[in-house]
Parts: sequence; C-alpha cells; structure tokens
Amino acid sequence: MNEQNIEDIISALYDMVQDARALPLGADKCILERDKVLDMLDEIIAQLPVELKQARTIVDSRNELIGQARREAEALIRQAQENAEQMVKEEAIYQEAKRQCQEMVLQTQVRMSELRKASNDYMDDALRRTEEAIAMSLEDVRDTRTKFKALVDAQEKRTAAPEQDIDA
Repeated sequence: MNEQNIEDIISALYDMVQDARALPLGADKCILERDKVLDMLDEIIAQLPVELKQARTIVDSRNELIGQARREAEALIRQAQENAEQMVKEEAIYQEAKRQCQEMVLQTQVRMSELRKASNDYMDDALRRTEEAIAMSLEDVRDTRTKFKALVDAQEKRTAAPEQDIDA
C-alpha cells in the first residue's frame, strides 16, 4: 500500500464498506476483500504511533506553552502586587509624613503663640515697672521742687525782711 495518512486510509475503508455488496437476506452484512481490509488496518497500525507521537509532541508543546504563559502571568501578577504594595507603602509614608508635618506646624504655632504671649506679658510688666518708677521719680521731683520752692521762698522772705527793716 502506498504512503497515505491515517485519515485517507480510514476514509477509503469507509468507502469500501459503503460500496460493498450486501449479503442475501442480510441487509446489514456485506462482503469485503479480507486482504485489502487487513492491509489497510496494518497501514493504520503502522502509522498510528507516528501520528500519536506527533499528537503527543503537539500536546506537550501546548502544555509547555500554557505553563510558560501561566508562569509569566503569575510573575506579572506578583510584580503588579508588589508594585501596588510599594505604592500603598509610599502613600502610607507620605500620609504619615504629612501628618507629622501638620503636627509640627501646629506645635510651632502653639509655641509661637506662647512665646508671643510671654513676650507681651514681659513687655507689659517692664513698661508697668518703668511707668511706676517714672511716677515715683515724678513724685520725688515734685516733692523736691515743692521743697525747693519753699526753700527759695523762705530765703526770699529772709532776704526781703532785712530790706524792709532798712526802708523803715
């Protein structure tokens, strides 16, 4: 038999059975050439391992390709998850830094307010003490002036009194 593929041989067997003469009184039975059918079956058996080997090779290649694609997909998924986790960590770090910054600004504002109040209180106290000192000094100056004026007036009276005696 010439080199035919299995499909062609099976197709020829099918045609042979279909074209075979039916047995008298047995429509479901037919007469076939035994040697020809056996040769065709031998050819199928001879080619079957080659076909099966090719099919197995194709299946193995397909499985290997699927496995490789699955590994690549899993690697991509892992990488995407790692990237997502990194982004979440960076976002968390950013949010923490932002929170700390806001806290520091608030503490600085509170501290500035405390320092401003303390400096204002200090300045007010210093000005009050200065005002009291000036007021006491002014009072001393007034007292001294009054005493000075009284002294000058007394001296003028003493000096003026002898003149009155001379005029008299």
